[in-house]
Amino acid sequence: MTTGVRPQYPFDVRHADVWKIAIPASVAFITEPLVGIVDITVIGRLGDAGLLGGLVLGALVFDVVFSMAYFLRIGTAGLTAQAVGARDPRDGLLHVSRALVLAVLIGLGMIVLAVPLHWGAQALLAPGPGVAAALSEYFFIRIWSAPLVLINQALLGWFYGRAAAATGMLLQMLLHGINIVASIVLVFGLGMGVRGAALGTVLGGTVAALLGLILLVRHYGGVTRLLSLAPRIDLLDATALNRMFGLSRDLMIRSAALMGAYAWFAAQGSRMGEVALSANAILLNLLMVVSFFLDGVAQAAEQLTGKAVGANWRPAFDQAYRLSFVWGLVLTVSMGLAWYFSGPLLIGIMTTNAQVQAYAVTYLPIAALCTISFMPAFVYDGILIGTTLNTTMRNGMVVSLVVFLAVALVAQPLWGNWGLWAALHSWFIARGVIYWWALERRKAGLFSAPA
Repeated sequence: MTTGVRPQYPFDVRHADVWKIAIPASVAFITEPLVGIVDITVIGRLGDAGLLGGLVLGALVFDVVFSMAYFLRIGTAGLTAQAVGARDPRDGLLHVSRALVLAVLIGLGMIVLAVPLHWGAQALLAPGPGVAAALSEYFFIRIWSAPLVLINQALLGWFYGRAAAATGMLLQMLLHGINIVASIVLVFGLGMGVRGAALGTVLGGTVAALLGLILLVRHYGGVTRLLSLAPRIDLLDATALNRMFGLSRDLMIRSAALMGAYAWFAAQGSRMGEVALSANAILLNLLMVVSFFLDGVAQAAEQLTGKAVGANWRPAFDQAYRLSFVWGLVLTVSMGLAWYFSGPLLIGIMTTNAQVQAYAVTYLPIAALCTISFMPAFVYDGILIGTTLNTTMRNGMVVSLVVFLAVALVAQPLWGNWGLWAALHSWFIARGVIYWWALERRKAGLFSAPA
């Protein structure tokens, strides 16, 4: 929360400002699932179900582990955007420096704890012998990429916070491009199997992290210039550290609640049988494709509203708020209609099982409507990150999770899979309503009278 008397730095937010961030961010986000698709394809074509199962479970483990450190990106982005808006000559250096130190420490901690982390994954997932062996092989190679992955998250937050979305996009495309090419060469060319897929991931992360650090140093005029700024960076300032750790804690809780909702949805689908599980997974994955595009608009909302708070300029905040919702609605309505009308074709491409196809097509209408119901929650996520209203985001996510579970427990026994999808809608809508209500109450306190 911003308090006291601060100077104002007026600026305007236009349609072009939103898309200058949203388009490259969306492109960067949409490349992420391509890596998984390629890895699954190259390992799947080896014809060994155990290797494929090990890869899928291994990737899932790291998705879960790394999502707990997602705050390094979104927290750094919000704080950096505010620093940019406040005309801080260090341009967010303090925030990215703290995030990088934390990224290295957490990443090294994951490596040190690799054995208990692996044991916990094996105990929870209970894979068969063949899958377990492949999972272990994949895990103990990819774990070495932990500091690199987290460094990349911190750097992306800094780039996005400065509205350098094109640079962030290029780094993500480089990371995923190297990963894809290396996986194909190592798996097919050198016959390394799951080890090749894991090494491809490590290689991509290494190159992206090194290039990102080079760009960071160049932005501040080189190593010498950066070192001259170092004495002005108080990494151990108690107030700032408390703020950062509070933000990190709240974002971790938010991520855990988010994952919990999707995990419950998947588990309930599994209880209804293989056909329901597979059909729901296809529909949910198609929904996630839409979400990657909407994440770009949320990224724009994050940077622009954060910059407005840093600049202490309410008109820019209102413009960014309005334009983010306008373009979020245009995007989700158009993509929702495209998904609905092309749904049967897409489902037919994704599965050849006639039962799964028929089941998925039956629930396509209610699934496609999610593109509308989840839009406000996504845009508000960006606004709350940019304004660093982390407690609002945390509490809203937890309360909406309770709403989701309550609706699911009532609706699913009554209406089956229709009830489960209705519960998912209730979760999205509850998040949007809670965030709107909380933000309306706290909006005025983000700005102060001019100095």
